[in-house]
Amino acid sequence: MAKAELTGIRACVFDAYGTLFDFNNAAARCKDDLDGKWERFSALWRTKQMEYTWLRSLMGDYHVDFWEVTGAGLDFALGSFGFDDPALRERLMNLYLELETFPEVKAMLMRLKDAGMKTAILSNGSPRMLEAAARNAGIDHLLDALLSVEQVGVYKPHPSVYQLTVDWLGSPAATICYQSSNAWDAYCSAAFGYQVVWINRYRQRPEGLPGAIRKEIFTLADLPALVGA
Repeated sequence: MAKAELTGIRACVFDAYGTLFDFNNAAARCKDDLDGKWERFSALWRTKQMEYTWLRSLMGDYHVDFWEVTGAGLDFALGSFGFDDPALRERLMNLYLELETFPEVKAMLMRLKDAGMKTAILSNGSPRMLEAAARNAGIDHLLDALLSVEQVGVYKPHPSVYQLTVDWLGSPAATICYQSSNAWDAYCSAAFGYQVVWINRYRQRPEGLPGAIRKEIFTLADLPALVGA
């Protein structure tokens, strides 16, 4: 066992998209159909997907699940780039259920499990989306729980979403090590009370938000040593 830098941790909980699963993978696998514009296309799709979660949460009684939000973001991106192809839309949506994990994810989860650490996903994704993604990536057996915002009907960063992990674990927020590659999610979850490791894959600047992040790393391969696994 390595000497832990973060102490008192009972579970490692992960954001899904961008943290464990590469959301760019769907567009990358359709790059020929997207006329070589897949990177800009994927960035816009992701931006609208996130914006729609925040806006629907603020609007009140307008919640729909992440599958519908993902489709709405995709429709915006397809229209913005001038693509009118129902078959392409269907393929992109189906590929979102089969996203690849980042290269280090499986070995990292195996190391945590071998050390006796509880593991879970906490995501905006619907249960169906998370179950399919984890199963297709071959990591479902390495996760103790798939926690979806659908249990509370509002998206991150609402505190009721972060409370889901506390209720699942039956332990205070400070005993949870939470990992996200989304800077806004990292800061907001730190403000909730988690011990947060920001997986800054995309070399983003720190956000001007409340919340004290405990560690910043660039790959999840560095996580096990931080929690003593």
